[in-house]
Amino acid sequence: MKRTFYLLFSLVALSFISAAQTKTGTTIGQFLLIEPSARTAGMGNAGVGTAADAMSAYYNPAALGSLQTTTAGFTHNNWFAGISHDYFAASVKFWEGGSAALSISSLNSGDIAVRTVEQPLGTGEQYRVTDYSIGIGYGQKITDKFSAGFQISYLQETIWHSMLSAVAVNFGTLYQITADGLQIGASISNFGARAQFSGSDLRIAYDLDPSRHGDNSTLPAELITEEFSLPVVFRVGFAYPLSFNENNTFNLAIDAFHPSDNSESISFGGEYLFMKSFALRAGYQHLFETDSEVGLTAGAGIMWDIANYILHIDYSWAEHKHLGAVQRLTVGMEL
Repeated sequence: MKRTFYLLFSLVALSFISAAQTKTGTTIGQFLLIEPSARTAGMGNAGVGTAADAMSAYYNPAALGSLQTTTAGFTHNNWFAGISHDYFAASVKFWEGGSAALSISSLNSGDIAVRTVEQPLGTGEQYRVTDYSIGIGYGQKITDKFSAGFQISYLQETIWHSMLSAVAVNFGTLYQITADGLQIGASISNFGARAQFSGSDLRIAYDLDPSRHGDNSTLPAELITEEFSLPVVFRVGFAYPLSFNENNTFNLAIDAFHPSDNSESISFGGEYLFMKSFALRAGYQHLFETDSEVGLTAGAGIMWDIANYILHIDYSWAEHKHLGAVQRLTVGMEL
């Protein structure tokens, strides 16, 4: 067991050998980085090594290969600055060791007043920023200890009358190291092509030669925006259940992150589960990240059996240093 832990911590340490580089604000599809699960959020959003329900596929699609039941869940996330984020996921178990999943993610800014230099108090118009993605995935248990999976998502970002769309692919693996449940997982998220905005908001009147008089100074033209890539994230981490007795269990999880648009970091957390019905959680997000805006997390959950259906209700609180705390509520079901 000691050798196993030394190996795991060595793998995490290796991910930090390269020099950290921050490219914040250089990628599109930032809403893809908003973690959906209140359970995992309460544990510091460390979830690449776990396979709890359909939402586990967000962190690692290989989790679908380890699910034993058909599951569904919905999360409402009170994001900061009045922004709301909703996420739905459902998985269907087709045969032993194989499950497919559907996920839908939506971000909405609410109405925002249009302001200009000439009318700083507002023009009377309103606009919205809306993002959504729809994904399908599949995970398969290759052996009794090893699972692999993938997810393909279509995403669209809209700012008033301008929008972009792209396709993202996630891959993941999950391996059970020991008989008592120690698992290591790895995944790559949001791998896809570059995309750019287009739409009527980019149409302008253009004067080809302002020094000339008598020509058409209001030629119809359109601005061409630069192409940007998606925020690719590589995760590696492990999860380990410590069972004290039949009624008391502690689940430990730790993830290392290597994003394409930020510096490397580590997230970790734990969950105390009593009688498989009540849970208390705590964790810390993105330790060592340059200029990190997040930190402590906490949460709780309850589950009970109703007519052969297992109902989950989970709540989480996550610290955001300058924009206020974020709260998530997830309602899920297993059958």
